[in-house]
Amino acid sequence: MRQLFPVTDMTALASDREWSLDALADAYAYPEGDGPWLRANMVSSLDGAGQHEGRSQPLSSEADMRIFGTLRGIADVVVVGAETVRLEGYRPARAREAFAARRAAAGQGPAPVIAVVSASLSLDFSLPLFTEPLVPTLVLTGAAAPAERVAAARAAGAEVLFAGDGAGVDPARAVAVLAERGLRRQLTEGGPRLLGQFVAAGVLDELCLTVSPTMTAGGAQRIAGGPSVAVPTRFRPASVLEQDGFLFTRYRRI
Repeated sequence: MRQLFPVTDMTALASDREWSLDALADAYAYPEGDGPWLRANMVSSLDGAGQHEGRSQPLSSEADMRIFGTLRGIADVVVVGAETVRLEGYRPARAREAFAARRAAAGQGPAPVIAVVSASLSLDFSLPLFTEPLVPTLVLTGAAAPAERVAAARAAGAEVLFAGDGAGVDPARAVAVLAERGLRRQLTEGGPRLLGQFVAAGVLDELCLTVSPTMTAGGAQRIAGGPSVAVPTRFRPASVLEQDGFLFTRYRRI
């Protein structure tokens, strides 16, 4: 991984410094404080596609996965939409020795909790995400979710949290409910509809966006979907990494 540089200092792109996982964890450390901090990690092609043939992997790279692993390694919880769980074949987060001491010092568990957002709870509860997690998987849903699906989730070992008065999840409530459980360092990996809901609710604090040096054409979704906001949300650049033509950018809400 090449040099992390201030966005005003483009000459640092030429650096060949390798970044260790520990150094990357320092660079991406969550802000200090007691309140929740929600960051998103997404990838986009040069022409704005957030996925190719329904999956983000074709846009990714080894360095992108290194950042992906680092962001997971320092998060309390990974928040993901049900459709992304189905399409990407989500598995439980695993404990990684590279982050063990850091997590222990921060009072974190051995691996981040996975929290799946779903209104219908139309999920396959026989998957390892629910039957073999290192820490119990959470399911975020609304108070009017189908009772039989709530029961099925609990029977599979998942913990169901209600974060909305209707069938669906209120994004701001979801952030608050997780924070109340001590899961302050929050990371969402999408999909586009869930990220769009967080943006529309004004609760996304930070975007870590990998710009893939690829073009896909076609009609793939952008990284955030759903209704547009009345006034575009402004973010400021915080840092940029580069390797093999991929840009690993980080923006914080103004």
